[in-house]
Amino acid sequence: MEYPRRKKNRLGYYDYNQNGAYFITICTDDRKCLLSRIVGGGVLDAPATHLSALGTVVERRIREMNRVYPDVQTVKYVIMPNHVHLLVCIDRLENRAGHGPSGTPAPTNAVIPRYVSTFKRLCNREFGKDIWQRSFHDHIIRDQAHFDMIWQYIDTNPARWQQDCFYMEE
Repeated sequence: MEYPRRKKNRLGYYDYNQNGAYFITICTDDRKCLLSRIVGGGVLDAPATHLSALGTVVERRIREMNRVYPDVQTVKYVIMPNHVHLLVCIDRLENRAGHGPSGTPAPTNAVIPRYVSTFKRLCNREFGKDIWQRSFHDHIIRDQAHFDMIWQYIDTNPARWQQDCFYMEE
């Protein structure tokens, strides 16, 4: 029996060590709604996330990641019921760290995948179990207009929960 080939999530030619902004989405395993619930939505109260105990751990770990990786800052995030969106900026003085001897990117040392791996591992250690999907989705932000659009998307994500591609009945 031949299994379907898994599509690569990272761009093969892109250097994930270089300075820039990245939009990252990390989902829970089987998209289980473990992290928060969406509350509000009436005339006077805008939809917002109410974190579960696991979601509170996730939020604390997101904030700690800014200390673990001082040259990588999470500048915006939202913890949805079954996924997390992060707007992450790399600002390194030396932009060649993590490269192989030929100066080409060393994928296993790429900052963004290592950052996500560390984040998941720290969360799982505190949870006592693995709650995350195997990989993650990233999107490279190329200009200020795109950065602003992603910022707005994160801000308004709870209000669009029922239209979200990750939406699951709780």
